[in-house]
Amino acid sequence: MGLFGKLFEKKECAICGGEIGLLGNRKLEDGNMCKACAAKLSPWFDERRHSTVAQIEEQLEYREANKENVAAFRTTLSLGETAKVLVDEDAGRFMVTSARNYSEANPDVLELSDITGCTYDIDEGIDEVTRFDENNEAVSYDPPRFTHSYNFYVTVYVNNPYSEPSKSKRGAGLRFLRTRAASTSLSARFREQRRSIPKPASSTVRTATCAKG
Repeated sequence: MGLFGKLFEKKECAICGGEIGLLGNRKLEDGNMCKACAAKLSPWFDERRHSTVAQIEEQLEYREANKENVAAFRTTLSLGETAKVLVDEDAGRFMVTSARNYSEANPDVLELSDITGCTYDIDEGIDEVTRFDENNEAVSYDPPRFTHSYNFYVTVYVNNPYSEPSKSKRGAGLRFLRTRAASTSLSARFREQRRSIPKPASSTVRTATCAKG
């Protein structure tokens, strides 16, 4: 069978038994899966191609049971803006998601006791705020004004087989971004003092590690 013959060959999903469309195949280590079944996997899972049919079926059972945990989840603490860390302090559980419809997205509900540690990186951006003068040209304020933006990259390490593997030996990592921006005024003198402060080797302003006690 030639190349095009294999391309148009009908394939069957090893999970649900349905026929897989032309662009709907999701390869497994020992079979094929349709995109509808692949969409049910954990959003943090990134090892599909290296997983067997049996391993995928096991994960889908876990994901089905997870729906009950999502339904019972009661948020008592919310951290972040787009991707949020939601905590149910009474049940000792948390989940990370940017979805608005939790029951539809079915985010993994994890135990707080699964957390093994976390790291965060803070990137700072500074832009000058200008105004237009009578000639419609952009000019600086006196004293100059600046907008400071901060990106907080947070990775939470957990003991969970379906979260994306991390290069760290702490376990799997859930990584999300939180952004904050604020405006302030800086005098020219203060700005020069600030410029004289040595910059770190990388663009990251600060990296810190917080480990579970």
